[in-house]
Amino acid sequence: MRDTLHETSVEALLPSPRPVQLLDPTGAPVEQSGTRRPYAMPSADRLQDVWRHMVLGRRFDLQATALTKQGRLAVYPSSRGQEACQVGAIRSLTARDWVFPTYRESMALVTRGIDPAEVLALLRGSAHCGYDPLAQRTAAQCTPLATQLVHAAGTAYGLKRRGEDCVALGFIGDGATSEGDFHEALNFAAVFDAPAIFFVQNNKYAISVPLSKQTKAPSLAYKAIGYGVACEQVDGNDPAAVMAVMDAALDHCRSGRGPFLIEAHTYRLDAHTNADDASRYRSGDEVTAWLERDPIARLEAYLRASGLLNDDQANAVRQEAEALATDLRDRMNTDPEVDPMSLFDNVFASPTPQVAEARAMVEAEMHAEMQAAEEVTR
Repeated sequence: MRDTLHETSVEALLPSPRPVQLLDPTGAPVEQSGTRRPYAMPSADRLQDVWRHMVLGRRFDLQATALTKQGRLAVYPSSRGQEACQVGAIRSLTARDWVFPTYRESMALVTRGIDPAEVLALLRGSAHCGYDPLAQRTAAQCTPLATQLVHAAGTAYGLKRRGEDCVALGFIGDGATSEGDFHEALNFAAVFDAPAIFFVQNNKYAISVPLSKQTKAPSLAYKAIGYGVACEQVDGNDPAAVMAVMDAALDHCRSGRGPFLIEAHTYRLDAHTNADDASRYRSGDEVTAWLERDPIARLEAYLRASGLLNDDQANAVRQEAEALATDLRDRMNTDPEVDPMSLFDNVFASPTPQVAEARAMVEAEMHAEMQAAEEVTR
């Protein structure tokens, strides 16, 4: 096996000194300068497509947040404000690529085409995972920090050994870059030239801990260099730039040059989850400043100025988003029929003796409860 670490120059691994940006916060095109790689504006069709999915994604996110207040979801981690990251990354993939999400990627999974009600099954508490990971080529949402990156690296390596032209995309937050699994995944992927993209959504807070108390690195992207992994940093609120950098990462992986890390600078507008009080650790002025960098408004301004979007088209997409929210709300207002024994399904491909023992114990307890209930009604 060739020694790719020593064949790759340090210069080729470095990210651009400033986050890549193609559109400024007003939606005006930005002249490219100082980037280490050339980045072109995505096609008009792709920009229209990602704007539409961001509008749909935000409406889904708002509806899911409302469902927690109505008691229909146990918890919901919002991704409002991070639409460019979640939608831009997903819309750059093909259906054959794999996705490894965190708990915050519900919007990304809906964008991938997974039924919104199935996406929310985990957060509703009605299933470990509401969709079929193999059919969707999308792993179950992951709550432990960074463990999904080890799975992404291993899957990417497996795909490479099978000769499949596929990439594994692993999402991660800024705080999770401090976890050991993050470093192990990067090292494994680099050593074995695994076609994995590690997409870091740097939304400035690991729950309540600011980035300044997580790392002294000038950018999280630099964490990749020590492992021989190429990287880039991008304005995570610029959908055009996110797609352009994703294109470069995908080309890098598909051409056999190993893994790639992207750091997307973005912001979590809502609290960590509905159970969090974000006002305890950040100011309203900070949130307001980031509201002015809204990725949907930014791309919409560009599309309108370029003659690629008009009022009728925009209204049609927003009506589509309302229909999606209404359908989701109606379906989530129906109590699910849950089989307690399903807890033991899909834990292992072949049930272990321990799983079989636990299943038998629960079955016995349920049978005893049913008999007791029958005695009371006699």
